[in-house]
Amino acid sequence: MENKRDHVNGDVPSSTTPHSIQRVGVVGSGIMGSGIAEVVAKAGFEVVLRSRKPESGAAMLDALGASIARQVSKGRLEQDAGDAIVDRVTSCTDIKDLAACDLVIESVVENLDVKKELFNELDVHLPPHALIVTNTSTLPVVEMAMATNRPGKVCGLHFFNPAPVMELVEIIEPLTVDPSTIEAIAAFTESCGKRSVMVQDRAGFIVNALLFPYLNNAVRMLERGIASAEDIDIALQAGCNFPMGPLALLDLVGLDTSVSILDALYTEFADPNYMPVPSLRRMVAAGQLGRKSGRGFYSYGA
Repeated sequence: MENKRDHVNGDVPSSTTPHSIQRVGVVGSGIMGSGIAEVVAKAGFEVVLRSRKPESGAAMLDALGASIARQVSKGRLEQDAGDAIVDRVTSCTDIKDLAACDLVIESVVENLDVKKELFNELDVHLPPHALIVTNTSTLPVVEMAMATNRPGKVCGLHFFNPAPVMELVEIIEPLTVDPSTIEAIAAFTESCGKRSVMVQDRAGFIVNALLFPYLNNAVRMLERGIASAEDIDIALQAGCNFPMGPLALLDLVGLDTSVSILDALYTEFADPNYMPVPSLRRMVAAGQLGRKSGRGFYSYGA
């Protein structure tokens, strides 16, 4: 393993479910991967972060350390507790280093082929008892499950961004999952301090199936010149008491991610409300992806 921090013994939760989860792997070097790792480490589990490049793993550990340091400085965590959280997390690049994990949470790019290939690879290297879950926000979990020889031990576990802050987690039940897997994941989610909802394996699950037609129609309204981006966002914030307007939210989610989600929803349901508005695709083609690129519906200067 690379970037290993000295482990500080902490209280690791014991599970009363059929699957005992003590060590958790997180695959994916993005914001969600780092956020999920923080949530899980705070709950007392050992965490192994896997990224393809050593520098990505180092950056994730640095981001985790910075997040914990901010919480300590604001009095939300004691220094000793913060140090113990950080020391429970290690990083690796070789997928074989996840072999001691009881649970692996996948949070890579929203591409079904990429995820299926990863699940097949995880299945080879993980012990037979290990559970594999996907953080996909839209894609069919059953296809990832069937890429393994353990489909009964695969389900969806959809965290929301930012994972350390957002309370909700969707637990997605594909046709192939064993009830004991859902029981174990529900117990794990509760131990992480999250509030879970159960949902069948349908594109978008609950939140995105309801949210993205609203976001897409906000772009359609802007495209038709009905109101400016600022006024659309102000109207929803001031009129509906939403914490963020739809166009600012799209910038936060990422316009490329949003198009992928809408495409998956349209493929499954063929509802015109799910077809991405043309200007949304053009913005993605232009590299205007929102906050992560510095420009979307708004500009985000340095």
